[in-house]
Amino acid sequence: MNETIVSYLGETLGLNFNWLGTLVIFLIASLILASFLALIGGLGTYAERKISADIQMRYGPNRVGPYGILQFLADGVKMLLKEDCIPRESDKFIFKLAPILCFAGVLASLAVLPLSSGFILSDLNVGIFYLLGVTSVVGVGIFLGGYSSNSKWAMLGGMRGASQIISYEVPVTLTILSVVMIAGGLSLNTLVGGQGAYPNGWYLFHNPFSFIGFFIYFIGSLAETNRAPFDLPEAESELVSGYHTEFSGMRFAFFALSEYIEVFVLCAIAAALFLGGYNVPFRLGGDGLLGQLFQLVVFFAKSFLLYYVVIWVRWTLPRMRVDHLMVLCWKYLTPIALFNLVGTAIWMYCFNGRSMYMILKHFLMASGQ
Repeated sequence: MNETIVSYLGETLGLNFNWLGTLVIFLIASLILASFLALIGGLGTYAERKISADIQMRYGPNRVGPYGILQFLADGVKMLLKEDCIPRESDKFIFKLAPILCFAGVLASLAVLPLSSGFILSDLNVGIFYLLGVTSVVGVGIFLGGYSSNSKWAMLGGMRGASQIISYEVPVTLTILSVVMIAGGLSLNTLVGGQGAYPNGWYLFHNPFSFIGFFIYFIGSLAETNRAPFDLPEAESELVSGYHTEFSGMRFAFFALSEYIEVFVLCAIAAALFLGGYNVPFRLGGDGLLGQLFQLVVFFAKSFLLYYVVIWVRWTLPRMRVDHLMVLCWKYLTPIALFNLVGTAIWMYCFNGRSMYMILKHFLMASGQ
């Protein structure tokens, strides 16, 4: 798909595919991608405010644009006009680098997201490994942001963020490996292609272990994105604002955008791994342009539904203590994820990879005979 896009853009712009033409195409694609992610992050902040207002029986944003939907644009302009303050005793190079690392990590993760069967920027055969690698860069950026600020509040937030993200990557990775075992491949297109458009064909209901694994993945994703009840790296009541206490202007905006975009990315990964991804019932529209649009709508609907749940959880549950956070990871989620991995392997061996639905259907047919 990416070769087709590049060829079309090259013909439209009249470029020969030497290094200059390739660079221009790359810059255009990067600009479009960054703009799309910024829109997702901005709408995420608007959704957070409106949903939290509904939960707390308030109005929320209602001044800028219809229903306040342009509030995120006003916030973006405000961030651009804010003074860029750098603490005198900070490590200035790392201080400037940290928000860029966070934003680059979530930007790179979109490269392998299968938004539809024909729209995936790079269908890597090791897409899962790539995703686990680039999303880890966000944790590095969070730690460096806290370390470089020369502030005890920021340093505590950075240490909490690093330990939390590294810890919860273990159960999340083990859960993803159990899905990889079912699909038989590491490409995200392979993972989505092995599922159906209906719940009986999703990996969520493939076997009891994958069903439990979905909730382990979801809880781990909340912790990796520093979302409540796992928002300890930012805990305002304890650490002022955590690892980004000393950041202002666009540097602070990069941290905020990275968080909201990463939530979308992890929800999209959950939709691709467990909820059938872009598969459309009855193959509406086929493989043509109309079919691609249907697939995009289905994929984004599933992703935004999970996004809503993430926001709902934040404004419903209280923050956990640090020790409880680590106990949940190492004493409960990691052993359960290991058990699920072994259980999935046994299931695949005993039932030849068949899902619970197929086994139940076979049993009912045998009983009827």
